[in-house]
Amino acid sequence: MADDKKRDDYTIEMSDLPKSKDPPMSPPRPSMPVPSTNNPMIPILSYCGSSILMTCTNKFVLSGFGFNLNCLLLAVQGIVCVVAIQVCKSSGIITYRDFNSDEARKWFPVSLLLIGTIYTSTKALQFLSIPVYTIFKNLTIIIIAYGEVLWFGGSVTGMALFSFGLMVLSSVIAAWADIQHALQSYGHSETEASAKVSTLNAGYMWMMFNCLCSAAFVLGMRKRIKLTNFKDFDSEFISSLWLSFVLIESVAMFYNNVLSIPILVAASLFLEDWSSVNIERNFPPFQRNRIVMAMIFSGLSSVFISYTSAWCVRVTSSTTYSMVGALNKLPIALSGLIFFDAPITFPSVSAIAVGFVSGIVYAWAKVKQSAKPKTGVLPMTSQPISASSQSARDSFKS
Repeated sequence: MADDKKRDDYTIEMSDLPKSKDPPMSPPRPSMPVPSTNNPMIPILSYCGSSILMTCTNKFVLSGFGFNLNCLLLAVQGIVCVVAIQVCKSSGIITYRDFNSDEARKWFPVSLLLIGTIYTSTKALQFLSIPVYTIFKNLTIIIIAYGEVLWFGGSVTGMALFSFGLMVLSSVIAAWADIQHALQSYGHSETEASAKVSTLNAGYMWMMFNCLCSAAFVLGMRKRIKLTNFKDFDSEFISSLWLSFVLIESVAMFYNNVLSIPILVAASLFLEDWSSVNIERNFPPFQRNRIVMAMIFSGLSSVFISYTSAWCVRVTSSTTYSMVGALNKLPIALSGLIFFDAPITFPSVSAIAVGFVSGIVYAWAKVKQSAKPKTGVLPMTSQPISASSQSARDSFKS
């Protein structure tokens, strides 16, 4: 959801960051406060804390007593996100151009992919535990990697391929551990055991849809950033990598949410049950205020993650930032074991460990790949053409 709105650790490639070809313009730049501290631990911990907070608040809402107003949850998160970044813009913290109908039309397909991503994410998280959800989310990396091979001139190295194998292995172990725990816990009742396994199967199905939608969203957003000229937004104000990252994040976040909110509101009003009985079930009086606050907080968390991600980019190296993204999966998975009733068994802990290692191996593979020319890559390589050249060709076709 908000994590999928953001990235789920999938960031815009550094080559996609704005590069102004024109000389710097003379008009005075608006003040854009930058965090004053250069201590990398503070932004790293802030980024990890924001990720954990967002995941846990979403799980808290979705694991309620039969919560089924998923579109309402996503609409509230989108509204909170737009209000937050608009307040930041009014305060001079960030800057981006106002809403433009032509740019919105070009960006609309990406917003549709976002709706599919965040909706399937809520359904998967509703049926699966946080550790299993986090582990399976790694599979999206595999789809994105091969999407970049096909459309952006990317490549997959041997080490990256090895990490993909670990990701698949961790997912298999996690699914097996979940099913075994369900059978052992409800073995005395065949009906309850069957119902629990059916719930898990539904979660795996939604997780598969989420991985496909997430990969399509990330790849589509990367392509659309190039074709929509978001890369040129406010280029006269961009004076550092941190500012570039914040501007791209802000523009993408603004259009994603503004375009998706009307669809989510309409879907909630016409497709979800707004009867008094169902509202009472989703927002029981003894937890109503907590659930509403969690919904608002999860929307703010997506803004926090964008800001802390850019902060990490500014004060750390690319190697450190890549490793932070990989290591962040561990505390998120552990939060499910600590704050929720996720089963703690040897297979489930092993799945978390293997998934954690796979993330580190993949991050290190990306660091090594970016540090040297792409030669001898596996298992396939596209024709030698840069991503920017391919995007330029596509822009002429569109």
